[in-house]
Amino acid sequence: MSNVNVLVLTGYGLNCDNETAYAFELAGAKAAKVHINSVINGSVHLEEYQILVFGGGFSWGDDHGAGVIQAVRFKTHLGDRILEFVARGKLVIGICNGFQTLVNLGLLPGFDNDYTRRSVALTFNDCGNFRDDWVHLKINPSTPCVFTRGLELIELPIRHGEGKLCADQTIIDSLADNQQVVLQYALPEGTPAGRKFPYNPNGSVNDIAGICDPTGRIFGLMPHPEAFNNWTNHPNWTLKKEKARRENKIFGSRPTPGIRMFQNAVEYMERTEG
Repeated sequence: MSNVNVLVLTGYGLNCDNETAYAFELAGAKAAKVHINSVINGSVHLEEYQILVFGGGFSWGDDHGAGVIQAVRFKTHLGDRILEFVARGKLVIGICNGFQTLVNLGLLPGFDNDYTRRSVALTFNDCGNFRDDWVHLKINPSTPCVFTRGLELIELPIRHGEGKLCADQTIIDSLADNQQVVLQYALPEGTPAGRKFPYNPNGSVNDIAGICDPTGRIFGLMPHPEAFNNWTNHPNWTLKKEKARRENKIFGSRPTPGIRMFQNAVEYMERTEG
């Protein structure tokens, strides 16, 4: 196990902290599940960690919009400390509800090193209901994102009701021009979904499933990499296992794409702080 310490936030309505901490530990890190109040009151120091995780769930019941109350609490009590955390070269990932929190905080998209301005929204799915499914994702090979290096076309599970990314066209164009669009919902063969349902499960503009800041160190995505921590998580794992057997391959001999994302983060911090 490495000396990379990961802070996985827990709190009111969040429900993915256990599997997220477990996934990071599989990736070689030391993961701690910490209640948001412990960070706010100073009993846990953000400065002792290299990776900060805003995980999935329904923080404060999404009563005022997904991720809104969590973002307000963090900006009010910890705004300067988060900006210092980012300025020191640490990593931040927001998954599902965590992604919603990051855009509400203004940490994403982070144009011109401005990590306080909100310019992107994640809103209700076009289909009008909560989606719990698996999706194909095309990864931008030119993105600076630390977490997705070495990955191309993957599958991950989704479970959200407010995952549609939208913004002014100038913002969408800037995301594309700056290579900050990290993940796009895709068809099985790897081409962008073209907002076709259910391949794009929420109607997200330009099929955007995840974005990063210009440095690639802050990453937000709607799919759940922590929920694909073992190959048997996949709904078609028995079929994949049989195909591997017929091709004389060993099923599950390498990390899942979800774990690989976390390994990329851990390895990055090992290199930069080693």
